Amino acid sequence: MIKTYLKTAFRSLVKNKGFTFINVLGLALGLAACLLIVFYVFDELSYDRFNTKADRIFRVNNEVKFGGNTNSYACSPAPTAAALKADFPEIEQVVRFRDRGGNNVKKGNQSIHEDKMIYADNSIFDVFTLPIVSGSKSNALTAPNTVAINEKTALKYFNTTNAVGKTLTFNGSELYKVTAVIKDIPKQSHFNYDFFLAMPGLAESKEDAWFSEDYNTYILLKPGADANKLSGKLTDFFRRRAGPQLASVLHLTFDKFEQSGNYIKLYLFPLKKIHLESNIGSELGANGDIQYIYIFALVAIFILLIACVNFMNLSTARSSNRAREVGVRKVLGSPRIYLIAQFLTESILITLVATIIAVLAAWALLPLFNQMAGKELEITGQILRWLLPVLLFVVIVIGCLAGSYPALYLSAFQPIKVLKGTIAAGFKGGMLRSFLVVFQFAISIFLIIGTLVIYNQLKYIQSKDLGYSRDHVLVINNVWALGNGAKTFKQEVKQLSGVQDVSLSGALPTGGTRNSTSFFKDQVLDQKRAVTSQEWTVDEDYIKTLKIKMLLGRNFLVDMRTDTAGLIINEAAAKLLNFKDPLNQTLYTPADNMVTKMAQFHIIGVMKDFNFKSLRDNVTPLVFLYGQDRGALSIRLKSTNMPLLISQVEAKYKALAPGQQFNYSFMDNDFDALYRSEQRMGQIFITFTSLAIIIACLGLFGLAAYAAEQRTKEIGIRKVLGASVSAIVGMLSKDFILLVSISIAIATPVAWWAMHNWLQGFAYRQNIQWWVVALAGAGAIAIAFVTISFQSVKAALTNPVKSLKSE
Repeated sequence: MIKTYLKTAFRSLVKNKGFTFINVLGLALGLAACLLIVFYVFDELSYDRFNTKADRIFRVNNEVKFGGNTNSYACSPAPTAAALKADFPEIEQVVRFRDRGGNNVKKGNQSIHEDKMIYADNSIFDVFTLPIVSGSKSNALTAPNTVAINEKTALKYFNTTNAVGKTLTFNGSELYKVTAVIKDIPKQSHFNYDFFLAMPGLAESKEDAWFSEDYNTYILLKPGADANKLSGKLTDFFRRRAGPQLASVLHLTFDKFEQSGNYIKLYLFPLKKIHLESNIGSELGANGDIQYIYIFALVAIFILLIACVNFMNLSTARSSNRAREVGVRKVLGSPRIYLIAQFLTESILITLVATIIAVLAAWALLPLFNQMAGKELEITGQILRWLLPVLLFVVIVIGCLAGSYPALYLSAFQPIKVLKGTIAAGFKGGMLRSFLVVFQFAISIFLIIGTLVIYNQLKYIQSKDLGYSRDHVLVINNVWALGNGAKTFKQEVKQLSGVQDVSLSGALPTGGTRNSTSFFKDQVLDQKRAVTSQEWTVDEDYIKTLKIKMLLGRNFLVDMRTDTAGLIINEAAAKLLNFKDPLNQTLYTPADNMVTKMAQFHIIGVMKDFNFKSLRDNVTPLVFLYGQDRGALSIRLKSTNMPLLISQVEAKYKALAPGQQFNYSFMDNDFDALYRSEQRMGQIFITFTSLAIIIACLGLFGLAAYAAEQRTKEIGIRKVLGASVSAIVGMLSKDFILLVSISIAIATPVAWWAMHNWLQGFAYRQNIQWWVVALAGAGAIAIAFVTISFQSVKAALTNPVKSLKSE
């Protein structure tokens, strides 16, 4: 019986080649898109799952409100880890990380700058799953000047993974002994470092400083421990431990500190949620966004629904062609269940063929998708183990769901009515088909509006006036490697003919070393008269090089000795300080953690606010201090011959630091990198939206073909009576255009609400413009009309003699 069903289904599908092609193509495109999205989502959801104890690992986060600012950090004070383990028996182990930036590592006569370095406690091997290739995890990071490296690094520097006992030279003179080689950390990790330096070698890690939050702290709970209960105890824990230092710093108790609206809170954050649900200060790597997972999952479902809707629509539209077949088979005694089985077999066969094509298409398109998404996805054995059973399930489910209505609808025909020719045919009267057309085009219009809004926002980010000029600025990194020669390097670069301005600094609007400090109006450190601000050390050329605008006062001057105690503040800081005239006002800040003395500064200028964070955030207080920070050299260029100028700068760098690696970037590229995630998501969204529209148009094309076919005789009669081609095209198109118009009315408010909520994630955003909705609606109607017109014009141009000759 099954063999008969398959044979009959195959013959039916071959007989109706156009129907089969459209359905297979639509389903294949939909399934291929879904597979790519599933690969992406699966990869994002798998972060940190390689850790065998992942369910029991939590990070200690820190939220601080002080000086008019509220900030959240993925770090906590240095003594937090040891104190937590001592105070709470439910904690099995703790580990700290401290990222102090990269170092230059010697390899032969060459010095290579390595950024992926971090200090870590030896307990890292007890908390995280980092298999040891050689060495012992029990004492790998217990002694100063020892380091654990991964396999890739061992091969890079020693050409073997058996590198234990060998020595690495940092920054020309610092010797580090390799005590362990670990397996390369999987890409699906929220941190990924090549060098783990022993924490005992970092003197500051032993300080009892409770108001210096620099350490990423993780805890491993004992089995059965309640993380929520422990998290609720951490604020009291911090009050108890840090209370004495608060009293010595601000001469306050925590109760009085909090009465003024300030607070410091510690809380636990699950390891598995870090990659997708955490994007706060001091993260150990760039994280994803759970919103995009939801968005892409919905897009995948929408695309699959549109493909299934096409199948149902085309199958029911063909009802008149299959009606006589059903009538004859029923007269010959075929039970309804056999007819249902026959139609479901056809549906499953189409789905099976489409799935095979989809898998091959997804496999072929995966490299292109990786390039677009910035991923390195692979179809591995692990993926195939769950993919093949899932695909088999999908074939059966989609085949049955997509074919269920046509099977039930066609098998229910009464043979006497069919053979008398009284079954209504055609597009009119198909309420379900009308609903499905509205449904799939509502989805398409929703995606079109979403795509336009995302594109508009990304263009706004790229073109917004940030308050500084990032164009034609070359950034030379790791200038600190030049030592005292950094200033000489700056002066020599400044003499080059293609250079306009040059500045040495630690922090840049696109990155670099940044510190936060609290400035007080009074020497008594009154918390109500304080502002927490970022503090950047810059030279006298910084404002000029980045073209930052001054509102009041002046820039730093080389000849003005008092400028070493001078401050330039931004508008946000000036607003919170609330001075009637901020110029020459005095501010105070603790000179050390224990406040044994105070540092005194005076305001010499106020600069216009500029965006030094993501445009998702408002501009916060920022203070410039005058000094020589050798973090990076920013060069404003006026040359059109960039390669020549870069080679000249490199020559001067290497003359001062032979063997050191020359690293550079352009500030506009660094800025774009801050929004690379949004740009990639926008590209993916646009691609899949286009695919959804193509699939919807395939279905509309098929429906228009069958509508025209079923009204062949009507068209012939109208032509004989003098109807023009345009009148016939309009007659055949108006029903579809009406349905698309209804789709626009339904999709527009839903899309506006969804995209309005998405835009709220940006402090600086472009509101949804009226033309976006108008363009989406007009585009949908135009696409539908062009799709329909091809078949309508073809039907209208047909010789009426052919359609009426049998009458």
